[in-house]
Amino acid sequence: MSVMVKESPISEKDMVAEAEKALADISRIREGVGRVIFGQENVVERTLVALLAGGHALLVGVPGLAKTKLVETLGVVLGLDSRRVQFTPDLMPSDILGSEVMEQDEAGKRSFRFISGPIFAQLLMADEINRASPRTQSALLQAMQEYHVTIAGVRHDLPAPFHVLATQNPLEQEGTYPLPEAQLDRFLMQVDILYPEIEAERRILLETTGVEDARATNVLQAARLKEIQTLIRRMPVPESVVEAILTLVRSARPGQGNAETDKHVAWGPGPRASQALMLCTRARALYDGRLAPSVDDVRALAEPVLQHRMALTFAARAEGTSVRDVVAKLVKGI
Repeated sequence: MSVMVKESPISEKDMVAEAEKALADISRIREGVGRVIFGQENVVERTLVALLAGGHALLVGVPGLAKTKLVETLGVVLGLDSRRVQFTPDLMPSDILGSEVMEQDEAGKRSFRFISGPIFAQLLMADEINRASPRTQSALLQAMQEYHVTIAGVRHDLPAPFHVLATQNPLEQEGTYPLPEAQLDRFLMQVDILYPEIEAERRILLETTGVEDARATNVLQAARLKEIQTLIRRMPVPESVVEAILTLVRSARPGQGNAETDKHVAWGPGPRASQALMLCTRARALYDGRLAPSVDDVRALAEPVLQHRMALTFAARAEGTSVRDVVAKLVKGI
């Protein structure tokens, strides 16, 4: 048994045909990214899954792991209108959203005109987002959830598609501010970027220290990306996957009968985590060339979808327990 989302009906034949076209496009995207980003296949996969699912991603890692380069490359490859904002402690909300300025015409009449900020782009790169103050970080809340911003009581819609790819240095480093929980929940996934494998690093040494670096080329248009995102939302989801998502997310909440969770978790993920898993499992299935997600997709995406939506108790942190450890144990229960 499968569950279908409430979309206009599409026949199985048309679904297969659309999926084959999407697979060809995804293959070209992966090839285009691979010309510039060496190794890090897991990072590229998860970031692309987040974009294909229509969401935002938080890339976390120490400096020098090509987080910014990955975002720039995706913007070029996907044909998105991209803007970059370097988050600093003195950055103000108006530097992101825009502001109103007073103008005077030839007749002396004064009026306000809205000057849009860099958030009015299809892909916003929030570089080192945790360098800015919580006040400035929170300027993204409405945009990331509702896809519009309100300035002086007037609504301004954002372009479609709209994605935020934010990079973040580990909180242990000096000069960083933890992101508010409400904003973390807006990110579909948190993608942890680790050091590259030795072969990938060898290729980096050989191919990026010469006269010319590899450059990304455009392979897709924004309108086509929206079509693929719509196709993903139409993909059928087996009942077993729905049950696995519900079991996993609910078991991560204290007070739901899971002894390990009650012991280690202060607060757990809300329904937005279930929605994120539902979309991401579909996107991952299509990314792998399948027409429907499986429980294995839920297991593979549990950590990036849940880890930033949970907080451990003081006792758990004192024992050296991490959110990843808790999620790994919960995954075994599905």
